[in-house]
Formats: sequence, C-alpha cells, structure tokens
Amino acid sequence: MSSPTRVAAVAIWAALSAFVFSFGCNLALAGPVARSTNAAATTAPVALPAATQPQARVYLFRGALGPIFSRGMDHLTKRLEQAGIQADVYEFTICRLIADQAIRDYRDNAAPVVLIGHSMGGLCALTFAGILKSENIPVSLVVTIDPAQASPKVPLNVERFINIFLSDSVLGGGDVVAEQGYQGHYASFDLKQHEEVTHINIDKMDSVHEQLVTAIAQLATTPLPTGGEAVPLRYVVPPDAPIELWDSGTQQFARSGDTLQRLAALNHVPLWSLTQVNQYSESAPLSVGQRVFVPRRLAPPVATSAATRPKR
Repeated sequence: MSSPTRVAAVAIWAALSAFVFSFGCNLALAGPVARSTNAAATTAPVALPAATQPQARVYLFRGALGPIFSRGMDHLTKRLEQAGIQADVYEFTICRLIADQAIRDYRDNAAPVVLIGHSMGGLCALTFAGILKSENIPVSLVVTIDPAQASPKVPLNVERFINIFLSDSVLGGGDVVAEQGYQGHYASFDLKQHEEVTHINIDKMDSVHEQLVTAIAQLATTPLPTGGEAVPLRYVVPPDAPIELWDSGTQQFARSGDTLQRLAALNHVPLWSLTQVNQYSESAPLSVGQRVFVPRRLAPPVATSAATRPKR
C-alpha cells in the first residue's frame, strides 16, 4: 500500500472509530446492556468444575467496528463457553455499563474477574479494571490485544496482565505499562517481527486462544505472586518463534558450569527468551550466584510436568 493510500486508510479508520465511540457512548447512557450474541450463553447453564473456588467470569470487548474487525473476540468467547467458563462479549462503547454490571455481579458472587479486549476493546479492559479498583474489587487477569495507544496504565488491583501487540501498528500499537508500585504478574509480547500478524488478525490466532482458555480455566488454582516475587517480562518475539504466553519471570541463581543454554533446557523455555531478557551471551559461562531471569507459566503445581520436552 502506498504511503498516501495508507494515510487515507488510517484517517478513514480513525473517523469511523470516533463515530462509533461517540454513538456508542450516547447509546450506553440511554440504552439497555447488550449481552453476548451467542444464544448458548443465555440459554444453557454453565457447568462449573468441582473446585473449592468459583471459576472465573470473563468479559470480552471488541474494538471499533467490532462485529466486522474483532470477530476473534467472538471466537474466543465460544471457546471459553465450550470449556465451561462463563464468558460474554460486548462492544467497547458500553464499557462503563458493563463495568457497573460486573460490580453488581461480584457483590452477588465474588468470582475471579477476567477482562480481554482487542484494539479499543483493550483500552476498555484497562479502563474497566480501573473502575473496579475504585470499588476495591480485584481483577484476576487482564489481556489486551493490540490495544489503542491511548490505553491507560495497568492499575494496581490487577493480579496478572498480558499485552500482545504490534509496536509499529497505527491502528493499535499500545505498549501498555503498569502503574508505579505494581507487583502483579506482567508480560508484554511485541509481535512486530511476525509479518503474518496484523491489527486485523492478531485477535484471531488459535494458538493464543488455546493458551488463554487453559490459563483462565486454571486461575482458581494458580498461585498469586508474593510481594516483589514476579519479574516483569518484555519481549520482541522473533519471527520464527511460536507465541508462548508466559505470565511473568522468576529469578534463579547460576551454579557452577551454568550457561543460558543449559538453563533454557532445564526450564523448558527457548534460548532466545533468556538471552533477550537477561542480555547475556547465550554460550558464555555464568558466574556462580549470577542472577538470571527465567520466564514461567503459572500452572497448578499438580499440572506442572518435569518431563516436558524443551521448546526450541
């Protein structure tokens, strides 16, 4: 696409987004709350797993012109429902209305809250989390998918945050940071080197959906970080690397003979994930006691397998 054409396309997108946002905000003030378009969400009871804690309640938000460009949020909603997880998808323009409903839902049944949004829906998810913060309600997980650049910071009531974005995107590109003092799990994945990924299809990746469904299903049994334990992760994912959604990092201390290659194999993570976050040579020997940051997934202890093949 030529530069003038691209500029024109961005201008049209911005104008449409502004119109949809303005129209939707007026509608939100006067109209009823819109629920998921999936009939199964309202007609069939959700079967909760046998667990001592309630399962998560998931609120998903499309971006501007969402029924056309954010259909990945609808597909993810269906996958969550198929896994027995209560999930509903909305337009970002009624963000505050849904947040008010979520406050009432939480007061009635204090289930973990999960917020997921694409594009302007990502901005909504963070705004939503801030509204819940004002009500002293924790948010178990927020996932933003190429959110708008005007997105707010991650508020302190968010326990786990994941941003999947394209830093060079003119339609999204939100490189979200956390508020000062944030101690939850934080992981940022910039996919700008993946040429096959665009703002329009970044919300539709099956592998990402699968990982999110698994993580959300396990939230009730996954541990929360203790103060200062979680190490924030920020990655530019290499073009030939699969997209693996680690939750945050943890620190380890090198022993005699350790290298990043050895630690990558022991922790079942790709070598690039260690070289990038630690900025050490991949083959250089590490000093005994040298601190190394290692990415990790949060999974219940019983589900963690030491026999997992190392990823490459």
